Amino acid sequence: MPLILFNKPFQVLCQFSPQDGRETLADHVKIPNVYPAGRLDADSEGLLLLTDDGKLQHEIAHPDRKEAKVYLVQVEGVPDADALARLQAPLDLGDFTTKPCQAVRIAEPGWLWPRNPPIRSRADAPTAWLAITLQEGKNRQVRRMTAAIGHPTLRLVRSAIGGISLASHPLMPGEWMEVSPKDLRPR
Repeated sequence: MPLILFNKPFQVLCQFSPQDGRETLADHVKIPNVYPAGRLDADSEGLLLLTDDGKLQHEIAHPDRKEAKVYLVQVEGVPDADALARLQAPLDLGDFTTKPCQAVRIAEPGWLWPRNPPIRSRADAPTAWLAITLQEGKNRQVRRMTAAIGHPTLRLVRSAIGGISLASHPLMPGEWMEVSPKDLRPR
């Protein structure tokens, strides 16, 4: 039962089936019968876990499992303490209210690879990096959360799921490696 840690590149679809000339997981992972445990949208990068074990896949992806997921988020502007407090508290996004989360400003991680293509850069528009830790993960949730506090997401990288992180397993986009399911539980 392999557990594959994959660093999903920007614009790669989180599926194995072909999609109108777009890159998919099948272009990078050649192991048969593995499936993603959770998803990342095409505009997001970073850690994706794949497995051939349906029970493990369910444990990782199911919201009741509450496996912490850490996202590194580059946002427009520089959120102040009030904006960060709003981000951490339950936030009404219209169709659902988020659960409380952790959100802190960080320096750009030194281990992070440059995005290809790079995000747009404007000299008159500062940006900041946040580390957001969620116990849930709805479709485009982090992007919707940062937009709701007035700081739209420019770049989103999932860096950790449970005890597995890209900081401790450095892979370039498109690379993968096998890890132990035991690594999911933080020590």
